[in-house]
Amino acid sequence: MATLEIRDLHVSVEADNATKEILKGVDLTVKQGETHAIMGPNGSGKSTLAYSIAGHPKYTITSGTVTLDGEDILEMSVDERARAGLFLAMQYPIEIPGVSVSNFLRTSATAVRGEAPKLRTWVKEVKEAMAGLQMDPAFAERNVNEGFSGGEKKRHEILQLELLKPKVAILDETDSGLDVDALRVVSEGVNRVRESGEVGTLLITHYTRILRYIKPDFVHVFANGRIAESGGAELADKLENEGYEAYVKAVA
Repeated sequence: MATLEIRDLHVSVEADNATKEILKGVDLTVKQGETHAIMGPNGSGKSTLAYSIAGHPKYTITSGTVTLDGEDILEMSVDERARAGLFLAMQYPIEIPGVSVSNFLRTSATAVRGEAPKLRTWVKEVKEAMAGLQMDPAFAERNVNEGFSGGEKKRHEILQLELLKPKVAILDETDSGLDVDALRVVSEGVNRVRESGEVGTLLITHYTRILRYIKPDFVHVFANGRIAESGGAELADKLENEGYEAYVKAVA
């Protein structure tokens, strides 16, 4: 069973010519088939957790460990982490001019799988995944995220998720910027991946609206760089009613 284990993780960034600690000792275990929702106010460290795991150079891990199936991913390069089975859907996906979606997807699949997918089966695989996300097939010939709407960028992120089949998927505010219809379609894509039982999902969000479509097994409240409370799906309902203020005060 694939397992992502985070132990006593401390992370800092350089800001205004000073070092600022963002994560202050995070412990979290995400197992294959589980869905964990990370919720919390702005600045609580949710996205820092995501990008630190993925290997963004902006974030300096000062102590703690992160392992995937017992392997130390902090010693891996970004591409090695992806090949090991980590996937990050970014809050603000970047544009890649001159690279078509079709080439990007097949190159990514080749890197992750270790060999190029057979063209005939690959074309069918891509078309089926795009249809599930209500994406026009012509979308595959556009440059990656160039001129895409917010909804198109998020659908493309979930298209990658469906095709690359990682061990652990980290979804950083996938619901941001989506209208009601796009939120439903994107959530259905995430649920198709979850139903395989082969992917552990770490879903980062401010709001409970996406959790109406994607039911978490666990909910964790982030405040001031720590997990202030953990519970089941009912914890999200409590947050909807009461907000984060009590947690922020408690850890201040």
